[in-house]
Amino acid sequence: MSNATNYKTWLGIDPGLAILGWAILQDLGSNSPCLVDYGTIETPKDLSTARRLVEIEKDLICLVREFQPDGIAVEMPFFSREIKAAGGVIQALGIVSLVSYREINIEPIFLHQSSWKCHLGNGRANKQEVGEMVKRLFDLEKLPINDSVDAIAIAYAGLSGVRNEIH
Repeated sequence: MSNATNYKTWLGIDPGLAILGWAILQDLGSNSPCLVDYGTIETPKDLSTARRLVEIEKDLICLVREFQPDGIAVEMPFFSREIKAAGGVIQALGIVSLVSYREINIEPIFLHQSSWKCHLGNGRANKQEVGEMVKRLFDLEKLPINDSVDAIAIAYAGLSGVRNEIH
């Protein structure tokens, strides 16, 4: 068996100011990658945006230091003009880029939602459908249907080589 440092580890991120989903996948050289861990970073709505961004930064620093990913894939959300949360999500994306580069010298790849969903087989899949595909892919019995599930799929797309030219 090869040394763990030879494994390819990816961090997937579904960005948000209130809830940021994350997942760690590792390619062990088998048919499908291993789901190492996943979760969410949640910030209280009663905090200012600046304080929420600091919370996200602290938690992301812990994640990248603990797992030392070789790659980071992040969803680049699409916003309509009516979306009020767009400003916070865009700022959270900035924190992801900052932490990734400053802490482990990685520039994240940004994926359109339709790209990572197409990699699962359905570019228009809803959260429930993404959850079902992820459960089958990683042979999981139970999985919460939240932002961490999308992050698992985003990490999987990144590890599998899905790319968009978004900078």
